[in-house]
Amino acid sequence: MPEKINAMIWGTPLITLILASGIIYTVKLGFIQLRIIPFFAKHAKGHMSGPQFRTVCMSLGAAMGTGNITGVASALSIGGAGSVFWMWVSAFLGMSTVYAENSLSAQYSDNKAVGPMAYIKKGVGSEKLALFYAFCCVLACFGMGGMVQVNTASESIAVCFNVSPFILAAVTFIIIYFTVSGGAARIASAAQLLLPVSTIVYAVLCVWVIYRYNARLPYIFNQIIREAFGIKQAAGGFSGYMISKAVSAGIRRGVFSNEAGLGSSAILHSSAQSRSCAELQGMSSMLEVFIDTIVCCTLTALVILCASDDGTVRSALMHITGTKTDFYLAVIMTVFALCTVIGWYYCGETAFRYIFRHTDVRIFAFAFSLAASFGALFKAEKIWTISDIFNGLMAFPNIIAVLFLIKKVKKE
Repeated sequence: MPEKINAMIWGTPLITLILASGIIYTVKLGFIQLRIIPFFAKHAKGHMSGPQFRTVCMSLGAAMGTGNITGVASALSIGGAGSVFWMWVSAFLGMSTVYAENSLSAQYSDNKAVGPMAYIKKGVGSEKLALFYAFCCVLACFGMGGMVQVNTASESIAVCFNVSPFILAAVTFIIIYFTVSGGAARIASAAQLLLPVSTIVYAVLCVWVIYRYNARLPYIFNQIIREAFGIKQAAGGFSGYMISKAVSAGIRRGVFSNEAGLGSSAILHSSAQSRSCAELQGMSSMLEVFIDTIVCCTLTALVILCASDDGTVRSALMHITGTKTDFYLAVIMTVFALCTVIGWYYCGETAFRYIFRHTDVRIFAFAFSLAASFGALFKAEKIWTISDIFNGLMAFPNIIAVLFLIKKVKKE
């Protein structure tokens, strides 16, 4: 049943909305994605404050979770190499969408509502739609932001150490609750400390593998383009089916990874002290999507396609790290998972505050930590499916609002 609901939500209407919003904003904003490097080159000295950098790390940490590894592998298994092309498409177009989200958030956010809740309520003028978005955000933070990440990390740890899942769940609960109960400052500081090092280590390992098997790269890129448009499958009459699988898998996992279209980036950036600067928030969020999907997800995909024996990153990395592969992956996956968990907690807490204005958030912190820790006890397939459903439900009201308010973004 969940699989049917997931297929229905992530059908043609939602995928069309996601692509259409990206295309419209890309054109309306004059291909703003191409202005990232000039912008940060111009403002490199002293423009991004400490709090702003912490916000970027927190937002990037929320996006760069286990989806950058297992999510990409899942997309390849579902849609083949062609799904990589559609991840690129979703990221490039999503960069303009996420710019719009953050621009609108900077214009409409106040002490009562931030992010999509603010621009849906005040810009679109619909309190009910804002409440629906907040409700879906809370559910998504439990699934995508909590249980999925802990599940994937615990599986990696279990490969290295003979640890009971119940002990893993208990330890996870303590770590998460200690971190998230400290508020936005502790969450951002943790992300700033953990994310850069783990990202660099993972990127270095991936580049090492790709360099060793660089002779295969021309064939791999040719395969990605061929399968993205079904050139190979057309001869057998399966073109339409394979294209639909590649597009759906690529966009679904692209959105799962970079979160463009979900509005979560706008919530996280609302914590920055420079919230009033719409351009800086928008540009910073685009940089996060670029790093997350164009760089990290591409590295994962190339590693799997070049060197994997069974469609996993693990078998590819074993060519260079040997018996230490499981340990390295366990550490990387755990750090990525923790960064995503604490970033998504902030999104969920913000949405919870919007719905239940006078309820003590310590209740939410406890419930979230407990639910996330249960990820160590359940099977991954069901959790991924349920998370995809809540992601899709979040995307619908957010993208509708972003398209409705296009004049406000253009004016800004």
